[in-house]
Amino acid sequence: MSAAARALGMAQPTLGRQVAALEEELGVTLFERVGRGLELTKAGAALVPHMRAMGEAATAASLAAGGQSQSVEGNVAITATELYSSWLMPKVVRRLREIAPGISLEIVSANEVRDLKRREADIAIRNTRPEDADLIGKLVAEDRGTFFASPDYLEKLGPLTDLGDLSRAEFIGFGEQEAYVPVLQQFGIPVTKDQFPVHTNSHVVHWDMTRAGIGIGVGPCGMGDADPRLRRVFADKPSFDYPVWLVAHRELRTSPRVRLVWDLLAEMLPSLLRT
Repeated sequence: MSAAARALGMAQPTLGRQVAALEEELGVTLFERVGRGLELTKAGAALVPHMRAMGEAATAASLAAGGQSQSVEGNVAITATELYSSWLMPKVVRRLREIAPGISLEIVSANEVRDLKRREADIAIRNTRPEDADLIGKLVAEDRGTFFASPDYLEKLGPLTDLGDLSRAEFIGFGEQEAYVPVLQQFGIPVTKDQFPVHTNSHVVHWDMTRAGIGIGVGPCGMGDADPRLRRVFADKPSFDYPVWLVAHRELRTSPRVRLVWDLLAEMLPSLLRT
């Protein structure tokens, strides 16, 4: 129940009251407590397909209504990674406030992919092309990342002439370590899991640990080059290139306020990523 409440953005007691009210309205018991958790009853399991269909119908109606709105006022939610949210979005928001003060932005900062079909956001900034037929995408830029470290850490590490020298460095891990190490090894970087004193699932923490001189981190070149607390480990290698896509639901592209924000992002992101 606690996890469900967090996912829905509400307090656990509120969710509990709503579940109890639904059970009373339907005249059935939907959940049984098992240990510290809950399990669906047979009656609850039988209702799941119908409830899911109701939710999808409500979402479709909301998308259609949002797409038909001709107002350039209202809220637009943009989802992006933590680094893009903190690095790029303040500049976008400032410009939007100048040209469309009636639009308010919600920045959904998340490294996980948000479900646009369920209105978890209106526009997504992603590094992969959308595959769902209900989503549209536009490739707006190519970003590039590389290794960064603090000047103090690089001085402590000593001269680095080639990738082989990184065998004596320590790195700040990000995401799933089991996958992160092989990715670096594919680029010819001789690392082992023992070279990761800190591991995190947060881009912001990863970047702050790098700034603090704990080890080598990976980040966008534009962001790292502009940070006086960081230096590139190598001047021009290795680099990690990846696309930057704008993604939205087809219905929402007909909304003037979503289209305005979409066009502003498409205009600004290429130059922001190069700074």
